[in-house]
Amino acid sequence: QVQLVESGGGLVQAGGSLRLSCAALGRTFLGYTMAWFRQAPGKEREFVAWISWSGATTFHADSVKGRFTISTDNAKNTIYLQMNSLKLEDTAVYYCAAGPRGLTTGPSYDYWGQGTQVNVSS
Repeated sequence: QVQLVESGGGLVQAGGSLRLSCAALGRTFLGYTMAWFRQAPGKEREFVAWISWSGATTFHADSVKGRFTISTDNAKNTIYLQMNSLKLEDTAVYYCAAGPRGLTTGPSYDYWGQGTQVNVSS
């Protein structure tokens, strides 16, 4: 069974940092694009960043550029989202996703994790 399992969420003060992890279980996603999305209460799901499985290519949303960094560890079949200088508006459930193409729209991705909650406090 294919699973994407996120971890690393929690409560952090504004200006702080968190690192999210997403472990791919059940298969390798070689050749896939891996991405992070987020969804805040009452808002639509929002693209955060994607990375090619090789790690050679990345793309970050303007809202997180310069603060968040997506990366991959192929040996561990895991991707990461390093989040620095967190803001109140970064509060959301963060989801990991895998799909065949590097796009910014949710329906482009075939596999999804269950999400991990990030709360940023003042």
